[in-house]
Amino acid sequence: QVQLVDSGGGLVQAGGSLRLSCAVSGGTFSMGWFRQAPGKEREFVAAVRWSGVAIYANSAKGRFTISRDNAKNTVYLQMNSLKPEDTAVYYCAASKSYSTGSLSYGDAYDYWGQGTQVTVSS
Repeated sequence: QVQLVDSGGGLVQAGGSLRLSCAVSGGTFSMGWFRQAPGKEREFVAAVRWSGVAIYANSAKGRFTISRDNAKNTVYLQMNSLKPEDTAVYYCAASKSYSTGSLSYGDAYDYWGQGTQVTVSS
């Protein structure tokens, strides 16, 4: 049985940092982070393959870093220079896809975490 448990969200001031974690059990996957703000569609943030190859949304480039510790079956999203527009529920997700390009699409993912709230105050 596959389980994803994401954590690490919270309230932070603009310019601050947070690190999200996602503990994965039950398999080996490419992993991604998505977010959904109130009244908006879910959007891709970043993804990383087992090898460590990562891709980012334009909004995340230069500020966010996705990484994974395969020994701990955990994926991280380090978020720096946070902005109020980064406020959203962040979800980790696991994909069986072998295509790096597909990882920016939610349909490529097979399993999802429960979400963790990130709130950035101005």
